[in-house]
Amino acid sequence: MTGPTNVLDRYYLAITLLVTVGYQLSGFAIAWTFQFDKITDFTGGSNFFILALLTLLLGQEFSTRNVVASVFVMVWAARLAGFLLFRVLKTGSDTRFDDIRSHFFKFFGFWIGQILWVWIVSLPVTVLNSPAVTARGQPSFGTASDILGIIIWAIGWSIETIADLQKFRYKARHPPKDKPIDVGLWAWSRHPPYFGEILCWWGIWTLAIAPSLHSSGPGPDGSAQSAQLGTLVSPLFTMVLLLFGSGVPTAEKPVAQRFYKQSYPDCADNLDHDHDGVQHPANAAWAKYQAYRAQTSILLPLPPTVYRALPRWVKRTVLLDLPMYEWTPGRG
Repeated sequence: MTGPTNVLDRYYLAITLLVTVGYQLSGFAIAWTFQFDKITDFTGGSNFFILALLTLLLGQEFSTRNVVASVFVMVWAARLAGFLLFRVLKTGSDTRFDDIRSHFFKFFGFWIGQILWVWIVSLPVTVLNSPAVTARGQPSFGTASDILGIIIWAIGWSIETIADLQKFRYKARHPPKDKPIDVGLWAWSRHPPYFGEILCWWGIWTLAIAPSLHSSGPGPDGSAQSAQLGTLVSPLFTMVLLLFGSGVPTAEKPVAQRFYKQSYPDCADNLDHDHDGVQHPANAAWAKYQAYRAQTSILLPLPPTVYRALPRWVKRTVLLDLPMYEWTPGRG
């Protein structure tokens, strides 16, 4: 077996950034030129696969931990990229890009964000596979962090996969438009795929950090240990992105507005009023959504009976059902 290949730096930070920039900008050039969304999400997901495989092959460290961590990233990436590609091919376009697809700098900005997302979130495996960590040996596979990381990843991947499949099958049956999805995991969480994705990256980080936590021999030096600990930015970035960026915030308010407009299709001018000026809904869509929201956790899957019984402060502080996610008619 040949030794690890040093490319630009001993942590593989530069080469993975260059590969990511080149791959994403190529995707942007195609998407912008042809003005379509078919490859946008696929390019993001598949980039994770490329970086995991690239760093594993460059590092030439095929110990169980490195292989398992790399395979976890590749399995997660392949499922995500494949599912999103299949979905956009079925629907024809992605409505998220309707307002930016024809604006060069707005569309370009999305792809720059995708570069940062892929590179930062891939860091645990990038650094684990690098010569800086592998050159000085690792503890045997089977440490507490190895086992815990595998368990967390397996739970997260299962939740994310099952939730996506349940939603896809639900929509394929053409359900009533005035009813929120409340089947399977969606009856316990309003955003189970996001919860699953967060768990996946906490699991990968917990697994990848083992050389710096359980080294019985020389192990990684001080700078390599610092680099591995610094990859904590990966699961934290995932949480921040999904909780405060392109995840929950971009899903909650539009969904609420959609159900409200179904019940009050012309709320500005043509509402049905009674003689006292009370607005009459055209259907029960808004009421059904409010009931669903009141009994369903924002992220962590919980039985509706449990969630309903919890005090508001627990929902706000522990379960992160924040006021920023709420949409109130007339207030925006």
